[in-house]
Amino acid sequence: VKAGNDNVAQALLQKARETAGTARVWMKSARLEWCLDNLPGALATIATGVTKFPEFPKFYMMKGQIEIQMGKLDAARTTFDLGIKRCPNSIPLWVLFANTEVGEGNITKARSILEKARVRNPLNDELWVHAIRLEVKAGNDNVAQALLARALQSCPKSGRLWSEGIFMAPRPARKTKSVDALKNCDNDAHVVLSVAKLFWLERKNKKAREWFVKAVKLDPDHGDTWAAYYKFTLAHGTEQELQILVDKCVQADPKHGERWCKLRKAIENWRNDGNVELMLKTCAKQLPELR
Repeated sequence: VKAGNDNVAQALLQKARETAGTARVWMKSARLEWCLDNLPGALATIATGVTKFPEFPKFYMMKGQIEIQMGKLDAARTTFDLGIKRCPNSIPLWVLFANTEVGEGNITKARSILEKARVRNPLNDELWVHAIRLEVKAGNDNVAQALLARALQSCPKSGRLWSEGIFMAPRPARKTKSVDALKNCDNDAHVVLSVAKLFWLERKNKKAREWFVKAVKLDPDHGDTWAAYYKFTLAHGTEQELQILVDKCVQADPKHGERWCKLRKAIENWRNDGNVELMLKTCAKQLPELR
C-alpha cells in the first residue's frame, strides 16, 4: 500500500480473508477500501465482518465514522449505540461516541454517554479525563474540579488524572500540584511531561529539557511526548539538537499518544503512516500553546 500498489494490497487482503479470516484482517480490508474512498465497499466489508465477529469494536467505530463522512449522523448514532451494547468495555468506542455528540454541540448527550461508560468501566482513568474535559469545555470549572477529586479517589495512581489536575489549577498552585503528582506517581511519563511543560512555561529551559528527556526515556512509545519535546526544541534548541531528537523518535517509532494516534489514523494521512518524522512535525504543530 505504501508503495502505491493498491490492487496488490486488495488481492492480498482478499486471500487473507479466505485463509486466516481474522477480525483484524477484515478490519484492515475495510480500512483499505475506506482509504481508497470506496465507502460502499468499506461498509459491505464491515457488514460481513460484523456477522463473523460481532464483538469486535473497531467495526462499529469505522462504520460510524464512515456514516458521518457520508452525512448520515443518525445512522452513525445507531451504529455506536449497538457497538457499546456489544462491546461495553471498549473505551475508544465510548469516547468516539461522546466526542461525536460534542462535535454536534450536544454536551448533555455526551455527558450521559460518558456517565454510562463509567458505570460499566468505573476504574478507567481515560473516561474520567474525557468527562473532566467535557465540563471544562462547557465552562463548568467547579463541576470539573469535583469530577477530578472523585476520579482521583477511584484511580489514585493515574498519572493522566494528576497531569490533568496540574493544568486545571491556577498558575500559582501548579507547582504544589506537580509535587503532589510526583509523590503519587513518580515515574509516570504523563506527570513527568507535565513537569517539563511547567518548567518551559517558567522559562527554566535547562530544567525543562532535562524533564523532556526523562519523559521520552520513561515512555518512548508515546508520540505526544516526542511532539511536545520537538516543539520545545524548535523554540529553544539548535538545528543539531532537533535532528538528534528526530532521529531518536524515528528509531522509537511511537505508536501511542492521544493526538499522535488521532493523526496517524486519520484517513487523509493513511499513506504517511510510516513517515515518523512527518508525523512528529505535524503533531508538534497541532499542539496547543501552553498557558
